[in-house]
Amino acid sequence: MNTNIESLYRIAQKPTRTIIGLMSGTSLDGLDVALCEISGAEKNTVVHLKEFKTIPYSEAIKAEIRKVFAQKTIDFQHLALLNEWIGILHANLVLDCLQEWEVAPNEVDLIASHGQTVMHAPKILHQQAQFPNATLQIGDGDHIAVRTGIITVSDFRQKHVAAGGEGAPLAVYGDYFLFGSEKENRIMLNIGGIGNFTFLPKNQNPEQVFVTDTGTGNTLIDAYTKFHFPALSYDKDAQIAKKGTVNQDLLKELKNAPFFEGSSPKTTGPELFNLDYIQRAITESQTQHLAVEDVLATLTRFSAETAAEAILYAIQNSEATTDTITVYVSGGGIHNPLLMEYLKELLPCSFKNTNDLGISADAKEAILFAVLANETVAGGTTHFGTKKGIPSVTMGKISFPD
Repeated sequence: MNTNIESLYRIAQKPTRTIIGLMSGTSLDGLDVALCEISGAEKNTVVHLKEFKTIPYSEAIKAEIRKVFAQKTIDFQHLALLNEWIGILHANLVLDCLQEWEVAPNEVDLIASHGQTVMHAPKILHQQAQFPNATLQIGDGDHIAVRTGIITVSDFRQKHVAAGGEGAPLAVYGDYFLFGSEKENRIMLNIGGIGNFTFLPKNQNPEQVFVTDTGTGNTLIDAYTKFHFPALSYDKDAQIAKKGTVNQDLLKELKNAPFFEGSSPKTTGPELFNLDYIQRAITESQTQHLAVEDVLATLTRFSAETAAEAILYAIQNSEATTDTITVYVSGGGIHNPLLMEYLKELLPCSFKNTNDLGISADAKEAILFAVLANETVAGGTTHFGTKKGIPSVTMGKISFPD
């Protein structure tokens, strides 16, 4: 037997596995690194977060990624180079974290690498009947494995697409394993660059679990802020948006997109929600006169309303009502007080964040990919039914160090 297979077999049989989860989202903020101890699998999964760090991307790194990020026309050689370069970058950042945490690489069983999304193209976006749903994440897993000496599980989204999904949101699997409760109906709302949520009914029936993207989360807010204030990456604490007033004409036009008319579940990305999207809405609504503060206030309201409307749609045919639901929020949007204020106004639910469940709200996505890697090597066959959006599959490609 190949020694790498023997190592993987041994890891799968361990009562507790040490797994590093890596996440870099569409906001291009940086790399989240979560060092986890995980025991069990499926509904018996238990996670202990030992260390967590977000390493910001430099402006130089962001600039290289933006050359191909959500672009229909690119330099193909640059994409190929970035695939290797991002893998090496992420490997080096992992090694830096391990050194800081005084953990030897041979103490880590697996790395779970999401990679860097550069194109997300479900049919609802590309509109080409002869082609399937598609998504592309770069940051080659073999480079991570060879450079760190740690078995790496990567490229999770491809199996989801191959099995009929759109490659997202993948949080549903970890959400169900970690956060399902017999005591309350839960909405696990993640507000990253794109907003998404998982509905977990308290009957814990996996066939009734619902997941979807809601639309833009922070993407439009961040892009518009950076366009008008190049020194800023985002509207910190909504300081700019709080000075503005929501414009209803612009808000109505922002909602005027086929994405919001299509049936759920569905996914999207910056391929749709970008500066051009904002400019078209401003032109169509004849709101060119608006101050930057007013546009940012309206974009913040747009993110909140589309998230709230998607949640209300998801629960309308369930036994749950808003007064029986707790919304647990995670992701960068949790730090936007105006966005959170709007959400609480629109959804008469109880609001908490995943810290209240023992999982860091900032680290949640990286942790969930560690959970997916745990399922890859030690999981079973939880069946989520035959409904659209949640194929019952094991995800991730395995890369050996040698």
